[in-house]
Amino acid sequence: MKVRSFMKLVGAVLVLAFVFGCAEAPKQDIEAAQAALQAAKAAEADRYAADQFKAVQDSLDAAMAEIQQQDSKFALMRNYDRAKAMLQSALTAANAAAQAAATNKEAAKVEADTLKKQLEGSIAAAKELMKKAPKGKEGRAALEMIQNDINTLEASVAEITNAFSSGDFLTAKDKAQAGVTKINSIIEELNNAIAKTKRR
Repeated sequence: MKVRSFMKLVGAVLVLAFVFGCAEAPKQDIEAAQAALQAAKAAEADRYAADQFKAVQDSLDAAMAEIQQQDSKFALMRNYDRAKAMLQSALTAANAAAQAAATNKEAAKVEADTLKKQLEGSIAAAKELMKKAPKGKEGRAALEMIQNDINTLEASVAEITNAFSSGDFLTAKDKAQAGVTKINSIIEELNNAIAKTKRR
């Protein structure tokens, strides 16, 4: 009788240990980290803080892998402390990425505007140089190509303006930078051609 009572007591203790000792996956931590990642993406961190955003994704993936590893263990052996710490780290990093994206987006906006103005000024300068460029047979074909390039760059200013107006400052900046590089090359080519005619 005593043995039976003892076994019941041991059984009850084991059941309680199982019920209270089983660690559960940190559902709230997962949801919070995923929400922070989505908020960072909404802030365009995937574009304006790409490296940081990728690091957050990697951290979240690592945390989920750790949770899966713990899930595969016997219930009493599960420990989600490491996963919780990883999720907290991912959440903090996601918030930092969102803030960095806002800062970098503003910087891209300023840079895009500056480059666009520089491009417009350089296009005007190139047009003036075209008037002074040699018009002989040898240079006519080259001048036609240069004029086509200038026309293309003028059209790109409208594209830059549209990208800027829609808030896509990264695209506006990249297009403006490419345009400035191209127009500077054209100006150098025109200056060289004009200088050659002066030496003759």
